[in-house]
Amino acid sequence: MALLPLRSLPARGSASLADAWLESIADRLRDDDAQTPDARSELCRTTLAQLLYPTYAADVDGAVHDERLPVATRLALSALDPRNVTLEPEYYGECDDVKFQRVKPLLWLWYSFDRSPLGGQYVDLGVRLRRILAPHIFRRCGANFKCFQHVEFSFGYNMEVGDDVVVHRHVLLDDRGGIVLGNKVSISDYANVYSHTHSIVDQKDVTNVTTVLGDGVRVTYHATILAGVHVGEQGMVGAMAVATKDVRPYHVNVGIPAKSITVKPNAPPQELRVSPAAREKAQQQG
Repeated sequence: MALLPLRSLPARGSASLADAWLESIADRLRDDDAQTPDARSELCRTTLAQLLYPTYAADVDGAVHDERLPVATRLALSALDPRNVTLEPEYYGECDDVKFQRVKPLLWLWYSFDRSPLGGQYVDLGVRLRRILAPHIFRRCGANFKCFQHVEFSFGYNMEVGDDVVVHRHVLLDDRGGIVLGNKVSISDYANVYSHTHSIVDQKDVTNVTTVLGDGVRVTYHATILAGVHVGEQGMVGAMAVATKDVRPYHVNVGIPAKSITVKPNAPPQELRVSPAAREKAQQQG
């Protein structure tokens, strides 16, 4: 089997423009005055207006109230401001409004950029923008976070992300109960990671519980991790699998429900593959 590392590509003609644009956003977010929800909403609105409606960017408010413009155009301009839209998590009963209103403008900027002509497949620009936004959204974000387009969260503020994490396209990270991603976690396209469940009797009966993916975990294409599952270090959940129970370290689990079919060849001795939680439980039982 061939080893095929990613290639390094030369800078394109727009590299200096991309650098300047990203640095302007990073500078604004480093400013103490930009930490309020209103300031972040203004940053979001201004950035999206310049990207999507440059004709009206100088006076978005004026355009919104200009009755000579089509109503649809005015509505679209109004929706550039996250204060004028409602995101699904705001309906959740456990939503912490103080925390969510602070991250909402950055989530709206993230999602809207991904759906823009510039954000579509401009890989490097998108990865770098999301890397700037993530530390201001997540509870914790390590170094070298790499996230591709159309990844969505529930709250965002319940995400804990380690170093060198990669999240591919169209992934749902439902952090209602909290998601912890260890170092070097890789989540493939169209995967779903949940941290809440509904009672089969009453849908309003919700249980939130933290879901943990340990260091080096791989979640592959279209796989689903259910709430509260712990995938141990170097564990792997195969394509289309549904992990309903914990995955042991270095084990490869596949199927619905996911079950272990093999152990990775790089696994350490058996006693070292036991998860810390299981080891502690065994010690308590004596």
